[in-house]
Amino acid sequence: MPNVILVTGGTGLVGKAIEHVINTEPEGSRFGKQPGETWIFASSSEGDLRDPAQTRQLYEKYKPTHVIHLAALVGGLFKNMKYKLTFLRDNILINDNVLHVSYEHKVQKVVSCLSTCVFPDKVEYPLDENKIHSGPPHESNFGYAHAKRMVDVQNHAYKEEFGCNFTSAIPTNVFGPNDNFDLEDSHVIPGLIHKCYLAKKNNTPFVVSGTGKPLRQFIFSYDLAKLFIWQLREYDDVEPVILSVGEDEEVSIKEVADAIVKAVGFEGEYSFDTSRADGQFRKPASNKKLLTLIGGFQFTPFEEALDFTVKWFLTNYNNARTGNRKD
Repeated sequence: MPNVILVTGGTGLVGKAIEHVINTEPEGSRFGKQPGETWIFASSSEGDLRDPAQTRQLYEKYKPTHVIHLAALVGGLFKNMKYKLTFLRDNILINDNVLHVSYEHKVQKVVSCLSTCVFPDKVEYPLDENKIHSGPPHESNFGYAHAKRMVDVQNHAYKEEFGCNFTSAIPTNVFGPNDNFDLEDSHVIPGLIHKCYLAKKNNTPFVVSGTGKPLRQFIFSYDLAKLFIWQLREYDDVEPVILSVGEDEEVSIKEVADAIVKAVGFEGEYSFDTSRADGQFRKPASNKKLLTLIGGFQFTPFEEALDFTVKWFLTNYNNARTGNRKD
């Protein structure tokens, strides 16, 4: 039986990146499509994964042998703080249905996507795979964080009770084409790209919230896609793996903004609003486990990846997720 890989949340940032890699890497190569494989990139319009019946229907339609589970109810900080129960409950339902229907359909392998927000708020850095459950997550998004933590708990339980090969990945901050560029509810890179684009277009100042000093590890979505494909094919343990660039690859928000200004070609007034809160200064995650297991892996240099993402946004502005009236 040829393999059928179902990607839930297949039309989002990471799903689209996996689709790109599968379609552009040489067939039969480490990250390319294997002979006879079918890849299905499912969107929420194909079935509401909060509903067990619709989840079963999706599995009956495609009969997946493998699943990369990316689907989640996600949002920026504001939404996470306002709708904690919704984020908790919807994600618990989605994850429970995907894992249980995968078990019922005897799916050979499931890789679920977690987030670094699963880590405790009070923790010793760098983050590593052993620290997930060593204290409560940050108050601001505890609903989402607890739902994601439960996936790790469920993976262990399915393995112990039924021998299922279920595992999970913990990516750091992802960016790339097909991101959510909505100004109200996006992550830092897509939000700043959109903001800088509008400042250039409207000839207004480009103002970045905060001091620009905090450091983050950013991973390009096409790199992350390759790591998901690697994990699906080559990693057979239940314990999660952090998928990230190294701790030495941290980039300051100011460096991000500088690179965006350059890529957009913005020549207007550019400043930092230091009256706005910065958030955590740094929260480095270790990628030692990943590097030990995967051997050589070439990450795309940050500026190159950012430049590519900005050019994608400028070219696809009318179809991108911008959250605005098409102005």
